[in-house]
Amino acid sequence: MEGGSSSKFKRVCVFCGSHPGRREVFSVAATELGDEMVNRKIDLVYGGGSVGLMGMISQRVFDGGCYVLGVIPKALVPLEISGETVGEVRIVSDMHERKAEMAREADAFIALPGGYGTMEEVLEMITWSQLGIHKKPVGFLNVDGYYNNLLALFDNGVEEGFINPGARHIVLSASNAVDLLTKMEQYTPAHDHVAPHESWQTEQLGNYPSNEHDSN
Repeated sequence: MEGGSSSKFKRVCVFCGSHPGRREVFSVAATELGDEMVNRKIDLVYGGGSVGLMGMISQRVFDGGCYVLGVIPKALVPLEISGETVGEVRIVSDMHERKAEMAREADAFIALPGGYGTMEEVLEMITWSQLGIHKKPVGFLNVDGYYNNLLALFDNGVEEGFINPGARHIVLSASNAVDLLTKMEQYTPAHDHVAPHESWQTEQLGNYPSNEHDSN
């Protein structure tokens, strides 16, 4: 998207590792995603760290003039913040509050390569979509096939009868930022929700509220 056109998303939550990975391709992908978010005038919500891929993308978006919100549990501050952070840093009590806050603030979710924490966070957002808690797009930036095996596991879950074929379409993926954001902007929920958004008790969901962007 040329010329800095605006996106339908105001803010995107990016889940990513507090490590840079062993290969440069991951760092390049993080900076390219940051550049594309700036190009589309999309603000960033992320895990609040200043190290690894978290530090790279947050710096890129901030340097590009977009708003950056980092949400980090107080216990992880010494581990994930090693120097100057950029934008607003919101310190919360625990991981549950972190995820609820990030979900509340974002219009869509992207997973860059990462470890257990990154995968756990994005899988929860996929589950929440399946349940009907939100209608926001969820995408994997599948850098150099990093998530191939996980995506194949989802396909196997469909084949073995554990994942509804319609719910498999919740999961979007692409190998580069431009294609992924384009897919996410074109996303329309087509699966049957387990329960409508209105039926969920917000106290059970970390005070996850109704969001005016849920129709995106």
